[in-house]
Formats: sequence, C-alpha cells, structure tokens
Amino acid sequence: MIPSKNKKVGLVLGSGSARGFVHIGIIKVLERNNIPIDFIAGSSIGALVGGIYAATKDIGYIEQLALDTDWRQLFKLLDPAFGSGLIAGNKVKDFIHDSLKDGKTFSNLKIPFSVVATDIIKGEPVVFREGNLAEAIRASVSIPFLFHTVPHGDQILCDGALSMPVPVPVAKQMGAEYTIAVDLDSGYFKQEHPKPKDNLMDMGNNVVMLLSSHLAKENMKEADLILTPPLGDVAWRSFGSRETTADLIARGEKIMEEALPRYFETNKPKTFARRLKEFLNQSL
Repeated sequence: MIPSKNKKVGLVLGSGSARGFVHIGIIKVLERNNIPIDFIAGSSIGALVGGIYAATKDIGYIEQLALDTDWRQLFKLLDPAFGSGLIAGNKVKDFIHDSLKDGKTFSNLKIPFSVVATDIIKGEPVVFREGNLAEAIRASVSIPFLFHTVPHGDQILCDGALSMPVPVPVAKQMGAEYTIAVDLDSGYFKQEHPKPKDNLMDMGNNVVMLLSSHLAKENMKEADLILTPPLGDVAWRSFGSRETTADLIARGEKIMEEALPRYFETNKPKTFARRLKEFLNQSL
C-alpha cells in the first residue's frame, strides 16, 4: 500500500538555557514550509518553548513574548530563598502559567506534548504527559543550584538536561515516525567560545553542558534529522536585550532553512517508482 502522506513528525527541543530562543526560529521555518508538527517533546528550555507552542500553536505570539519580555528584570524579580537552590521559582511558574493561555493542562493542548525532568534521587528521567503543564515545565527548567528542586510524590525533580537533554526516545514513544532533534549544547564545544569565568555558576554550567552534550548524542541515535546550531559565543545566561533574543531566533531560522533539503529528501512520501527501486536494490 502506497502511503498517502508523510510520516508523523516529532519535534524534539533540547536543553540549553538562553540558547533556547533558537527553537522559536526553527518552528517559524517549519510553519512557513507547511511542515506539520504532530508531536513535541521538550527538556528544560525546550520544554518551555515547546509547551507554550503546544498550548497556543501560535509561534508569532511566542516570538513576541520572547522579544517583549524584559528577561533581566524577570530574573531580578525572582524570589530568592535558601534550600536546594538560590531561587524558589514561584514567579517563574507564574510566568509560565500566564504564558500558556488556555493550555493549562496536558489534556487541552493543541499538539500532543511531553516534558522531561530528572529525578535527582534515582538519577532517572521523569516524563510528564498529563496534569498541570506549568508545574511540569517548572520542574524541567530547574537548573541545579540555581532553582529549588520540585517535590513530586517520592521524587525530587530538577533540570531535564541532567538525564535526557534531547528526548528523542520520548517522541518515538509518542508515535513519531520521523524526528527532528535540536541539540543546543553540542555546538557550544565545536565553536570558539569565551573562556568561562572563574565562578561557581559559570564553571558549574560548563560541567553540566559537557555532560549534557554527551548524553544528547546518546539520546539522538535514532533521530532522523539532527540540528546542532553553532552557539559557542552564547553564554548560558545570555537572557539580555531584545537584539540578543532576535539574533538567536534568526539563527534558528537559518539552520532550519539550511536543513530543509534533507528533510524533504528523507521524509517525502514514497512513490511507487521509489518503492520499486528500493525493492530491486535490496534484491540484488
């Protein structure tokens, strides 16, 4: 039987802190080229961008939200606290909740979506597909030592990047037949970048990124299209000006535009002639 349409596409949005604005540009290009997104799986900043898109299916809204938000002011207003991290994270959860508009729970999303966090007790990924979306995303973006961890039953949850930074297996489990994976960490080490400052936060982040980049390679073994933007010049905490955000979005557009020929070559429907050619090649 000849397929009547393309394979189901799973978009996998990886961790990467401020570099996550690149995800917005990638989705913009997918929309412009009428490439359907049937499933989304996200980890850390990928969970934030992916969750808002799954809730609203409005990339223009997300782009404007990213450009209009004063990120430095937002983080200045974060609620400082003592405990497992420097910041309790309640204001972050409120920001996420408000940004989701009507998509407050997984059950009323416009695109099926999964969030990956990490159980710091067992060292295992925890996948959310139901319940309160803002709470799941808040757990996934909880950078170690910066944000408080999130209690969840007998689990203690933090950043999804620690266990599954690019959750391709999760998208496959959801039903994706073709996965587009966005790895924001590996490109950091492939490009000349500023030496990290000799402070706890920058050095700790580089350690997490190094481990994350190796984990990402394992996560992406079964990905069909892998995007690794060169982001060595972008620090993890580069939540800055409108111009910085716009530049990262533009970088996402550029890398997705460059990858389109590979997408159309590998995901196009098989014609009878193509299937016959493959059959004959396999038989020889």
